[in-house]
Amino acid sequence: MADTHAEAWYLDRGILHQVLDRLRAVESRAELLQQTQALRQALADPSQPIHHVAATPAAVSVQAIFVLDALEQIEAAHTLERALYYVRRLQRGLLTVRTNTINDINLNRWKEYTHIITDSLWIEERRDRSGTHSADYWGNFIPQIPHQMMQRYTRSGDWVLDTFAGSGTTLIEARRLGRNALGVELQPAVAEQTSARVQSEPNHHAVHTSIHTGDSTTVDWAALLAQHGQQSAQLVLMHPPYFDIIRFSNDPRDLSNAASVEHFLQGLSQVAANVVPLLERGRFLVLVIGDTYTRGEWLPLGFWAMQAVQQHGLRLKSIVVKNFEDTAGKRSQKELWRYRALVGGFYVFKHEYIFIFQKL
Repeated sequence: MADTHAEAWYLDRGILHQVLDRLRAVESRAELLQQTQALRQALADPSQPIHHVAATPAAVSVQAIFVLDALEQIEAAHTLERALYYVRRLQRGLLTVRTNTINDINLNRWKEYTHIITDSLWIEERRDRSGTHSADYWGNFIPQIPHQMMQRYTRSGDWVLDTFAGSGTTLIEARRLGRNALGVELQPAVAEQTSARVQSEPNHHAVHTSIHTGDSTTVDWAALLAQHGQQSAQLVLMHPPYFDIIRFSNDPRDLSNAASVEHFLQGLSQVAANVVPLLERGRFLVLVIGDTYTRGEWLPLGFWAMQAVQQHGLRLKSIVVKNFEDTAGKRSQKELWRYRALVGGFYVFKHEYIFIFQKL
């Protein structure tokens, strides 16, 4: 049996007004229960006039869970006064929109956003492989990360900057979500392949998404934005190499070829110094990075990177720990790595960090 709570409804705006106005005018709990039961019956029958078959200007699009949970709360209220408060709240949620300045989330209907993660521990069993996303580029992050970050920290039409564009994961998600995005990639061949992949993703929102070949420590972000009539961006995503765990090229400017951890952190700091001035005040920068292990010692690369980036006029808003069940390098060697861990007295990496900063 289908879960009614998971359904999406298109409800007639005018009828909703009438029904909820009648609910607000009841004078007893018995009358209120009678009215809510009648509304439940109408909602349960798609042939009733309160339902539309598709989104139209006269229809309110809503998740069934929002309405049904609200009705349950109304019916469970111990006093008529409290029940009517819940009715008014339901009416606001259905017929008015309340957002903040950094995203499109309708706070009057926050229960609908079950797909948006607010916990600091992310358990992701597998990466999203839909559309033009590809897992054949070592070291690219899962699409769920930029997807979540853009939903939390941008609005439709905002501009996103990706300092390490790689295989274009951020740009593809921006295209899907209706955000404009500019990415910079050091390797020309990778940038060319990524550009073709991004452009093959359907652009239903008519946004701009492009990748540019360059070094993020020196690239002129202001000039890139100015080409599109923009002076600033609303979100920055940084997913650098995790020092030398994966060598991405032979280019000495590549942070995966840094001579030492200190040089790596200096380069990462320079990337932040170069891009943060283009980020609007109060908006967000997201750094995705993990730790490393060398010569028998765990190096807290993630937290060192956090400090290197934060010093550029940012405050730390949140830290998310994300697990990864599989990596290309360890996929066929799980038993070997378990043996090595037992012999060497260490623990096998299964997490990375998502640091969320806000510009002061």
